[in-house]
Amino acid sequence: MNDDKAMRCALELAHRAAEHGDVPVGALVLDAHGHIAGEGWNTREVDGDPLAHAEVAAMREAAEHGWNLADCTLVVTLEPCPMCAGACIQTHIGRIVFGAWDAKLGACGSVWDIPRDPHVGSVPEVYGGVMERECAQVLSEFFAARR
Repeated sequence: MNDDKAMRCALELAHRAAEHGDVPVGALVLDAHGHIAGEGWNTREVDGDPLAHAEVAAMREAAEHGWNLADCTLVVTLEPCPMCAGACIQTHIGRIVFGAWDAKLGACGSVWDIPRDPHVGSVPEVYGGVMERECAQVLSEFFAARR
């Protein structure tokens, strides 16, 4: 599965989050062959858990199934925040691919660049802006409906 196809799957997961009143962010982990190893979407509101971010859920599921995350790619609709970027470092994820940039809390190149910080040991490849317009639109529509 290429990055665009994977991002379309992540967008479907983001819609699941929105259906439950959560910020529409979806994520999945692909194994080295491009197969889905884990998936997640924001469940902060529905679970009452401020740490229930899509990225963490997807990486947790992949790890629980025994995948070596160093060989995997995290695909997420919104640039990871500092917590999720740190989780990527801790799991040694091989690649991070994200859609929309986050000008407020982005930690993979916009506000901060945690994965490329020279003080961290694991340095995943990072690709931002994949299907950026589509990913940003989902977020814009969600917040416009809330106003």
